[in-house]
Amino acid sequence: MPTPPAPSTEIARSGLRQQMMALVQQRLMMVMLLLLFGVVALTVRIGWLTATAGISANAAGADAMLPARADITDRNGVTLARTIDAWSIAVHPDRLLNDPEVLAPQLAELMPERTEAEYLEILRSGRSFAYLERRALPELVSEVNALGEPAMEFLREPERLYPQTNLAAHILGWVNLDGHGVTGMEQVLEDRLMDPAHRGEPVALSIDARVQAAVQGELAASMQRFDAIGAAGIVLDVHTGEILALTSLPNFNPNDPDRTSHRARFNQATMGFYELGSTFKPITVAAAIEAGVVTDISRRYNAEEPLQVGRYRISDDHPQRRYLNVPETLVHSSNIVTARIADEMGAERMQHVFRQLHFDDPVDIELPVSGRPIWPDYWARTTVMTAGYGHGIAVSPLHLANAYATLVNGGIYRPITLLRRSSEEVPAGERVFSESTSDQMRGLLRLIVEEGTGRNADAEGYRVGGKTGTAEKAAAGGYREHTLVSTFAAAFPMDDPQYVIVIMLDEPRGDAGTGGAATAGWTAAPTVRNIVERIGPMLGVIPSETRDIDTANLRSMLWRPPSEREG
Repeated sequence: MPTPPAPSTEIARSGLRQQMMALVQQRLMMVMLLLLFGVVALTVRIGWLTATAGISANAAGADAMLPARADITDRNGVTLARTIDAWSIAVHPDRLLNDPEVLAPQLAELMPERTEAEYLEILRSGRSFAYLERRALPELVSEVNALGEPAMEFLREPERLYPQTNLAAHILGWVNLDGHGVTGMEQVLEDRLMDPAHRGEPVALSIDARVQAAVQGELAASMQRFDAIGAAGIVLDVHTGEILALTSLPNFNPNDPDRTSHRARFNQATMGFYELGSTFKPITVAAAIEAGVVTDISRRYNAEEPLQVGRYRISDDHPQRRYLNVPETLVHSSNIVTARIADEMGAERMQHVFRQLHFDDPVDIELPVSGRPIWPDYWARTTVMTAGYGHGIAVSPLHLANAYATLVNGGIYRPITLLRRSSEEVPAGERVFSESTSDQMRGLLRLIVEEGTGRNADAEGYRVGGKTGTAEKAAAGGYREHTLVSTFAAAFPMDDPQYVIVIMLDEPRGDAGTGGAATAGWTAAPTVRNIVERIGPMLGVIPSETRDIDTANLRSMLWRPPSEREG
């Protein structure tokens, strides 16, 4: 029979069990706490993931609603460039079911941009993917789909659309197949147009689509009528520096830039440098008035005979063979007197005013511009004299437009822009001419249209002022006598100038209506008149038979033959 344990042993065993039970309870408690903590942490994590997923989904949804590239509009909100979904046609050559020999001629018939041999090469390549046509019309997609080849794929891709076709093409430029701007404002504004934070907000240019269309239409008609090889037209706000229209002809359709010649892509308004002839004469006169060289515009200068300077001979196209004052010099467009005034100015002062007008720099505008104006390396006496009437120095039509804005706006040079400016964004500019000089030039420019070579620019009631410029084109060894650049630089209304217009025709030819004349007074000036009559009402300029700048005192300075004198 076993011996029962001693009482002390039982007590020890009982205490050990209690200790073990307590330890187990503690461990169970710790496990439960850990599980509870895990559940709480998991719940928080799931809640956070749910919340962030919702935010991401909302962000993704919002981003999906944005266009791939922001729109470009004119100053009034008319869409000039927009991104839409378009069709593309592709093929998987490694999955073809039909015979390439049969399919290739069918594709060549539908899409003649490639030859049958080129299509056959693609179909036999064994590649996994190849584009056949980007930016395909829906009708073409239907016709290719009807061929019944399962390996064809029809994709929806973003496409840049220019709904106004060739309107303002040189301003807008275009984008490549990857949707990135390669020229024009599309290139300049690339970062802004692609910025997700702003893609839903269109970029407004300074141009007015209505004005742009009027300039482009009238310029094209004149270019065709006078068989010119090129043309440029500009409308500029003289107080803000905003360009309301800028066109260069020939132009192109940015919806299909690959079919465009290099000549059509060339922007003659900003990148073409021309000797712009007599349009420089008002600038020279203004500079001389400002410098105190001309203190009295009634002073007379000798224009009886051509001016001989060394081996150079300066003559007038319409010689008066008498002494001329300043108003007569501009009305009759005297090279001789303008050269005399420039000679009195001297090289330093002439260069100074031309530099103030930035004739020595590339045109200051957002568009990418290559090349510089043709600035004389050495300003000899003859250089100064001929530069005074626009020979020996070559600038772009846009340079000239801004110079005329400076002439008539009170004398302030402002950088020009293709972006719409608010009143707060208009730069203060730099003073070139005093207000009194600018006032005198307004009267003289109006007088030229009333009495001189600019008569054909006189749009009734719109108080146009301006100056013709007809320059022979330079060639090796001299100038080509009958190859002209005909320009008219104008402003209106001259009693309160608001807009400058510059029209340039490259190598126009006269017709029966001009008596064979191809000079600016017969070609560019009438184009300005037609444009003013069209755009004046659009811009809020009301024609008036009573409002005008007073040129009576200037007209009294003009010599007239006895048969034309009053009384």
